[in-house]
Amino acid sequence: MPVIVVANPKGGVGKSTFSTNLAGYFAAQGYKVMLGDADVQQSSRGWLALRPGSLPLISAWEIEEGHVAKPPKGTTHIVLDTPAGLSGKRLEKVLQIADKVIVPLQPSMFDILATQEFLQKLAERKKKDHVNVGVLGMRVHARTRAADQLQNYVEGLGLPVLGFLRDTQNYVQLAAHGHTLWDVVPARVEKDLEQWRDIVRWVESA
Repeated sequence: MPVIVVANPKGGVGKSTFSTNLAGYFAAQGYKVMLGDADVQQSSRGWLALRPGSLPLISAWEIEEGHVAKPPKGTTHIVLDTPAGLSGKRLEKVLQIADKVIVPLQPSMFDILATQEFLQKLAERKKKDHVNVGVLGMRVHARTRAADQLQNYVEGLGLPVLGFLRDTQNYVQLAAHGHTLWDVVPARVEKDLEQWRDIVRWVESA
């Protein structure tokens, strides 16, 4: 049962947006997916409350008293959305159960500096414990100077850049109704689905 952890100590980088859509991808493939929310704000759980029952099921998972609850019976895939400021023992507990860690990161210098120490720790864990870690450029277009700078920085740490997700209202509008990219007509979100191809390929790789 793969566990995909979405983490970044800085808030407002798009962790919940990515987590909900990744869970939506798994659900659309017919997997029994659980979306865990380790954030006290419970953004992902609030999104699940908006999700129509007619769409592919995504189950919830709560964090109680600092302990990770067991997933619902029959779960095949887990996506774990984590809070800003995740560190110390809570971070260690999350990394222990993670098969893969994805770090959404915006290309601004402020975001990079705020995430620098965290990424260096993950890079060390990747070398030492062979943890699969990838960075995802958020709200940035590929083939721009900002994307190039982000990619050069991340690859300098020995981590892969999985792709870039553009800044679009599609995510905002879909989230407001509990939807993901995979819950609407593909033609409506064609550009966004194209950006996800390499990401899901990495997520599903052994």
